[in-house]
Amino acid sequence: MFLVGLSGGIASGKSTVVAVLWELGCRAVIDTDLIAREVVQSHSKAHQQILWYFGTEILLENGEINCEALGNMIFSQPEKGWLLNSISHPEILEMLKQILKYFVLGYRYMILDIPLLFETHGLTKFMRSTVLVYCDPLAQRAQLMRQNGLDVATADAQISSQIPLEEKLQWATHIIDNSGDRESTRRQVLRLHTRLEGSLDFLWAQLAVGTAIAGLGGLVFLLLRHLIS
Repeated sequence: MFLVGLSGGIASGKSTVVAVLWELGCRAVIDTDLIAREVVQSHSKAHQQILWYFGTEILLENGEINCEALGNMIFSQPEKGWLLNSISHPEILEMLKQILKYFVLGYRYMILDIPLLFETHGLTKFMRSTVLVYCDPLAQRAQLMRQNGLDVATADAQISSQIPLEEKLQWATHIIDNSGDRESTRRQVLRLHTRLEGSLDFLWAQLAVGTAIAGLGGLVFLLLRHLIS
């Protein structure tokens, strides 16, 4: 089994690509964004530790952590970022368990859905392939406005807060152009799936080394910053 990193941009259609992969029988997909959210979920050990070190002023009325308030604290006090990293690191064991499960089940490849894959260049070296879900700027803006009910100015501001998709093209091994209809996207994903299924690469040892070197706890911290922004 080898690792394939999947990324994109806001409203570029990454969820569509994941859905098509599921349709094709690829169940080995780990959503690192979801894991990052679970790190700060109410009643978790990390949640309690975060409150202990950062204070109850970062709580929302419903008891959940206000990621914006937490982010502001981290940005103003960089040393707090390392503290958050150390708190969230044990939660990454769940991700490693999922990786081991898919490995034992005999999947040819596994998808790591990482929003900040190309922003954290150190992670890409541990991926056999990287996939960018691209769409042209006008389609991206239209999708974001429709998806979140935003006006043009707000949508443009959110898109501009990220590295442009055009810039990420140079770092991706494979490109899925989601600018057209779903059937077009599906055909591209099918070609990619067929190619990956036919690969004989085996990078489990590299994964183990990569985990030790890169420190997936740092990934969770970066994902938390992604959620905050």
